Amino acid sequence: MEKVCYSVGGRQIIDGFDLYLEQGIDRTILGVSGVGKTTILKLLLGLLPADSGRITIDGRDIAGLPERELIRLRKKIAIVFQGGALFDSMTVGENVGYRLFEEGKLSEAEIERIVLEKLGFVGLEQAIDLYPAELSGGMKKRVAIARALAADPDYIFFDEPTTGLDPIGVYNICTLMLRLQQEGKTTLMVTHDMQTAFAVSKRFSFIHNARLIFEGTKEELTAARIPETREFFAPTEKSLFTNNYETESEGS
Repeated sequence: MEKVCYSVGGRQIIDGFDLYLEQGIDRTILGVSGVGKTTILKLLLGLLPADSGRITIDGRDIAGLPERELIRLRKKIAIVFQGGALFDSMTVGENVGYRLFEEGKLSEAEIERIVLEKLGFVGLEQAIDLYPAELSGGMKKRVAIARALAADPDYIFFDEPTTGLDPIGVYNICTLMLRLQQEGKTTLMVTHDMQTAFAVSKRFSFIHNARLIFEGTKEELTAARIPETREFFAPTEKSLFTNNYETESEGS
């Protein structure tokens, strides 16, 4: 992303935002709720059109690309949405294999093998015939990770992956993300959960009032003398009842 701007209803959500995601360098985008973190993921996927600036994948500017070309580039990326975004009418196995069935390039036997392999990776082979309503919140997130892995992407985006989970659920998700990195996947996460961010990422971007105000390592971030980041790590009385204006595109 180079100098990307995006607004909704006259409100600037992203203003001159830069982001460079290198393969093998796992990154987290930090910021308070409603600041535009999820919007950044949607812009990267071409689900929202930027007002200005450039978004490139493998050197190709995605603005104006034919849908067929955009779909081809998106295959390099998978996203795990905040709520899991599973299809309620499908079993766990059908959810995990959905993208492969849609593409129609593999036999049912091969898809079933991949589904079982990816469910095994997240420890949920026994849940293959269950429906999302029968799963806990943490299990839904793990199924969503298995579905993301089924298409063998290079990059996996995580949208607040530990929100609403108990400590064991958080540990499971962090462990899975680290295992993905060990297998060569590059992760990009947006969150306000510092414990998770520091456990799984090497580099950090901090967004405040629509702008990027920090980019660097954990050590650089915690040592930065930037008032907004210091307030984020250690809220004071002036943080009380601070208004964060969420938009339809953020967190939807």
